[in-house]
Amino acid sequence: MSSNTPKPTPFGPHALNVARAPAKSVKDERLAYPSPRTSGKPLVGSSSATSGVAVPRIGGPPTLRMKKGKPTQYDRFIPTRNDKDHASSQYNISRSDSEQPLDGATIAYQEEAARACGISLNKRILSFKEEAPTSERDDLRQVYSKPVLKTSASTTTKRRIFNTPERILDAPGLAEDYYLNLLDWSLGNILAIGLDQSVYLWNATNGDVDKLCQLEGETYVASVKWTTDGSYLALGTSDGDVQIWDAEPKRLIRTMAGHQARVGVMSWEKAMLSSGCRDGSIWNHDVRIANHKTSELIGHRGEVCGLTWREDGGLLASGGNDGLVNVWDARSAFPKFTKTQHTAAVKALAWSPWQLSLLASGGGSHDGHVHFWNTTTTARLDSIDTKSQVTSIQWSSEYRELVTSHGFPSNHLSLWSYPSLAKIVDIPAHDTRVLHTAMSPDGQTIATAASDENLKFWRIFETRTKSDKSARHNAHATTSLAAAAVGSSASSLDISRPAYIR
Repeated sequence: MSSNTPKPTPFGPHALNVARAPAKSVKDERLAYPSPRTSGKPLVGSSSATSGVAVPRIGGPPTLRMKKGKPTQYDRFIPTRNDKDHASSQYNISRSDSEQPLDGATIAYQEEAARACGISLNKRILSFKEEAPTSERDDLRQVYSKPVLKTSASTTTKRRIFNTPERILDAPGLAEDYYLNLLDWSLGNILAIGLDQSVYLWNATNGDVDKLCQLEGETYVASVKWTTDGSYLALGTSDGDVQIWDAEPKRLIRTMAGHQARVGVMSWEKAMLSSGCRDGSIWNHDVRIANHKTSELIGHRGEVCGLTWREDGGLLASGGNDGLVNVWDARSAFPKFTKTQHTAAVKALAWSPWQLSLLASGGGSHDGHVHFWNTTTTARLDSIDTKSQVTSIQWSSEYRELVTSHGFPSNHLSLWSYPSLAKIVDIPAHDTRVLHTAMSPDGQTIATAASDENLKFWRIFETRTKSDKSARHNAHATTSLAAAAVGSSASSLDISRPAYIR
């Protein structure tokens, strides 16, 4: 080509090539053509063409129009993109491009493959709004129906748990000893507490306080335990004797000697009294006969500080300073099984009132765990790390909950839900460690005693409704009798006093 060859103008023979060249300034291939008002008018060329020269529209991709110095992009109207299934749209387009007819087997295979991949064959490519869900994916009644307003009958009332005690009594002279058990609440609504050498009875119905006895010499009270009906009180002493007192006339019935050390824990099973000694032995006493000792259970190397019979009298659980938990069958002098998971003394033992095979045990300062045992399979069901000394465990007879009392370092009460073991609340209880707890006969109030010489009462398991009380009365006669004792004087109860103690 000669150097004198004239340069082609935009309307020369090369104009078609210029118009068909892709415009570099067009960034989106989805741009639409200009509006009809600008069709036929010359457009400003892109950066690939001469700037400012009008190029007639011949075809190809759309171009940009300059408006007040800013590029304007055109696009076709698409109502919404959020609800489109792009995979289904692409598949439907590919099916529509196919010109070959398909047989029934191929169509059935495609439908099955599309269903497995989650592709809808008949879904619209473009839609103005989201389609209503099918009955296979969602429940139309839940999606399109109005929410039902809650009525007062369907609304559950939240239980109030107070973090302040209902009542505080002075308890001067309470021994600072983890291994003793100096507090118990009877079915007749009488609270017994051992203070040094004396035992005091507090009537929760009328508030009267009476002194039951005073030990002589240097002997001090090591444990107290009411009979099941609340008529007699067993008293364990520091010199190894076990005394039986008639609470109403405040009269000593008998003294059962034999232990070589203090008796720090006791538990009743009808006319059978089990006592745990500091030397690690457990004696079973039949209080109806002169030779009271019927059997001796040897299974601990340290002081026995936890002892409790199951409600049906079939099993006896014991815990000791050696960290062992023994479960004894009432018909045998050997443990049914022994658990060694605790790493400190086991004082806290409690049977579940609504599941006979469930036993909870709590460890001391260097352990801080509460373990739950299935005494039928001997398996450990679950555990809680309380990070504090566990001094006692109290189950609720109405709620699926339990309360644990703690010593160092927290000195509080903890309320737990079972079986989730979620902590409901921590209640600051005493300035020093909580040594003893006792449950009221109606199952609502827990009494706590500590070496700060305070006896406090906490309403934790408040009853739900009166209808629930009547239902529980029909199911559990003993519990309903205890609830009646709280509302009336003890003398108004028709409780026949047993005559099996001699």
